[in-house]
Amino acid sequence: MKLNDYQKLSQRTIPQSNKFDNLSNYALGLCGESGEVADELKKVIYHGHSLDVERVEKELGDVLHYLSGIATLLDIDLERVAQSNIDKLKKRYPNGFKKSDSINRII
Repeated sequence: MKLNDYQKLSQRTIPQSNKFDNLSNYALGLCGESGEVADELKKVIYHGHSLDVERVEKELGDVLHYLSGIATLLDIDLERVAQSNIDKLKKRYPNGFKKSDSINRII
């Protein structure tokens, strides 16, 4: 599925509320779902839990939903966001990630 197709399909669940209430709701949802991803990984790394990749995948889907909602509410094209980020990363790490590039980055 293309990101813009996902964005169009997911926007049907945006509540019929004012824009700023929706932005607040979706920003808090994004933080909450990102926290759930981090919590799953924390349990694996520090608490000895088994890695449940399917659960992480579901939580990442929730992260994508809230991210997409924010983009939709601000009339931002999700595929453009993705491409701009890849372009930035290519400039920052032209030969793949290196610690030295991270430490000395100018972009």
